[in-house]
Amino acid sequence: MRFDVIDFFASYGTSNQLPAVTMPEIVFSGHSNVGKSSLMNKLFNRKNLARVSSTPGKTITVNFFKGDGVWFVDLPGYGYAKRDKSEKRRWAELMEGYFHQDRDIALVIQLIDMRHAPSQDDMTMLSFLRQTEIPFVIALTKCDKLNKSETEKRREELKKELSAYEDVKKIEFSSVTGTGADELKSLIINSVEV
Repeated sequence: MRFDVIDFFASYGTSNQLPAVTMPEIVFSGHSNVGKSSLMNKLFNRKNLARVSSTPGKTITVNFFKGDGVWFVDLPGYGYAKRDKSEKRRWAELMEGYFHQDRDIALVIQLIDMRHAPSQDDMTMLSFLRQTEIPFVIALTKCDKLNKSETEKRREELKKELSAYEDVKKIEFSSVTGTGADELKSLIINSVEV
């Protein structure tokens, strides 16, 4: 699979707009401001494929990118407190609509900021993925922002925080240094070829 063959396809604001399933889908999920756009841009070696925003909660649509025989799906970030109730309802409908359609989800890359304990929303998402038996891995983002002793400390804490998911692959990732990018690419390729 070529990671340099990718184009933005479309954004969808409600689940009934979502396109029919034509190819396997690789899904990016995570809290607002966890670094989803930066991770995607690093994987595809593009500066502005996915828009990086300094404002959390900017992605409020499901964004589809057409890849080499695969769809890459960028889900709206969850957990952003400043959204009003109607926006939160629309977000919930969109997310549930996406996951409850009969989609060909090959892999969900669930992003968690390595510097902090997983949020309640992160844990809810992990639980949902486990219950629905959707294949997923955890990308621990922003690992470059920790020094060596902080990294060791967080690794130990994460073992406890994510003890229910010790069987799930966890990849430390940095969009700055590229740490973890090759491993994520391999997992994506393997998930599509299974």
